[in-house]
Amino acid sequence: MNILDQLAEYARERVKQSEARISRGEIRRLAEQMPDAGYRFEKALSGEGLSFICECKKASPSKGIIAEHFPYLEIARDYERAGADCISVLTEPKWFLGSDEYLRQITAEVSTPCIRKDFTVDEYMIYEARVLGASAVLLICSILSEEKIREYIGICDSLGLSALVEAHNEEEVRSALRAGARIVGVNNRNLRDFTVDTSNSRRMRELVPDDVIFVSESGVKDINDIRLIRESGADAVLVGEALMRVADKAALLAEWRNTE
Repeated sequence: MNILDQLAEYARERVKQSEARISRGEIRRLAEQMPDAGYRFEKALSGEGLSFICECKKASPSKGIIAEHFPYLEIARDYERAGADCISVLTEPKWFLGSDEYLRQITAEVSTPCIRKDFTVDEYMIYEARVLGASAVLLICSILSEEKIREYIGICDSLGLSALVEAHNEEEVRSALRAGARIVGVNNRNLRDFTVDTSNSRRMRELVPDDVIFVSESGVKDINDIRLIRESGADAVLVGEALMRVADKAALLAEWRNTE
């Protein structure tokens, strides 16, 4: 199996472990008792100009440890003060060294809408995301059928959650749109072999209608990448490693925001 298949398989095992602690019926009941999420994530990405989704990420399969020191609450607060439109919180524990507890604490401490960045393979994980305080979840076309994506968007809608539907190629973009995605993210990193092509999202931009929020994901290194993404007409950009590796995240984000 390639790494994406391994991530998906491990996510299924994690669901089994979680279900042994909290049943499906109970996690759904808890999620439905939460306040409606109000689609805060997609509303935050709908403003004028390029919106920024800033990531809290300790490690990745391709880069290993990105942040030895990982004060995730401090990082999230820095992003909020810097004017991040949304925050992406990695909860995948094995390859990304994420944690559900990171998301739980961050959503309790900051008002910026957060997406649970994980490999959603079961509806259980959507209800779980809402209980953890998320405003959005990630649905990846490479590991979910079009029918499942449509079904999971429906579950998200019942909770007021946004769904960022991630694609990597033209076929997946079209599948995401047919499934009813209101936010389509095109990943510049191929999750099967981790090669990066920052022009990938720019090539896919014309396939997505203007009434669907378009997000360029991953591979952003510097201000030139931001400039090209802005020129492509993207509504938002998701940035992880580049922000995680600098000490003054607010200064870098301010610089990128002011890019023409």
